[in-house]
Amino acid sequence: MSIYDYSVPMAKDGGELSLRDYEGKVIIVVNTATGCGFTPHYKDLEAIYETYHDQGLEIIDVPCNQFNGQTPGTDDEIHEFCTLKYHTQFPQMKKSDVNGENALPLFEYLKSQKGFEGFGHGPVAIAMNQMCKKADKNFKNSPDIKWNFTKFVIDREGNVVARFEPTAAMKSVEACVEKLI
Repeated sequence: MSIYDYSVPMAKDGGELSLRDYEGKVIIVVNTATGCGFTPHYKDLEAIYETYHDQGLEIIDVPCNQFNGQTPGTDDEIHEFCTLKYHTQFPQMKKSDVNGENALPLFEYLKSQKGFEGFGHGPVAIAMNQMCKKADKNFKNSPDIKWNFTKFVIDREGNVVARFEPTAAMKSVEACVEKLI
């Protein structure tokens, strides 16, 4: 299977967004939250979107409430928050799971292509490691999404080329996108 064989439920009309519609584009798939310390990533994601969208970038925003209940609202409330606070223009999907038995098949595929490689270095990375270790001593050995704002970057041929944990600098995400555009 390829990335283009997957679809995700859309928040607005209840339909499905087929990734085949994005064939030939650079794609960022990100699980998001409205009440997280990483929520300001929306600002950077929107800036990246505005810079590269006309050159072929798409962002697929999948709100997820699996990490400390940090996305408690309805799909409409989440959309309103994102558009009013961060002026997001990229499409927002239906709130969905990214891990476990109800995980979107797209995220199972993404995790199979790019597993967890660590949170990097620095105080936030140390805090994330400690928090994840409390929940699962073997968290480093699982490809599961560890927290909100994990980003997967897909190239124009449909290859999952990078996974950025929420602790990664948004400049690194942008640099990856820029190389692929």
